[in-house]
Amino acid sequence: MSELDQGTPPPPPQPAAPPPATPVGSFDFNRPTIIGLLYAGSLITGVSGLIGLVLAYVWKAEPHEPWEATHYTYLIRTFWIGLAASVLGVLTMLILIGFPILLLACVWVIVRTVVSLVKAQQRAPMPDPLTLLF
Repeated sequence: MSELDQGTPPPPPQPAAPPPATPVGSFDFNRPTIIGLLYAGSLITGVSGLIGLVLAYVWKAEPHEPWEATHYTYLIRTFWIGLAASVLGVLTMLILIGFPILLLACVWVIVRTVVSLVKAQQRAPMPDPLTLLF
């Protein structure tokens, strides 16, 4: 027998550190991320945002992790408020106020989508999903 086998107990196992939410250098395609990417794509296609809205309503009704619920509320509100602001912008284009309204609505939707994407990658809930700001 070696010296290690005689009377020296093995060291206690060290508790494993929890893995990070998303491994460093990778991109997590969770449900809120997919919706956010569809919203971002709607700036080019114009239609994918509607697909994202439908998915948000469907996935909100299914079982999900608690942090995802705040993202669904946040993203659904982003769509409807963004759509209302866009309609208002189009209706007021005749009096030249519509152009800045459309620009602001576009920037607002982009910022809210990016904020949701960042939080979804961290698997963190949205701090205030009912806010009109960011």
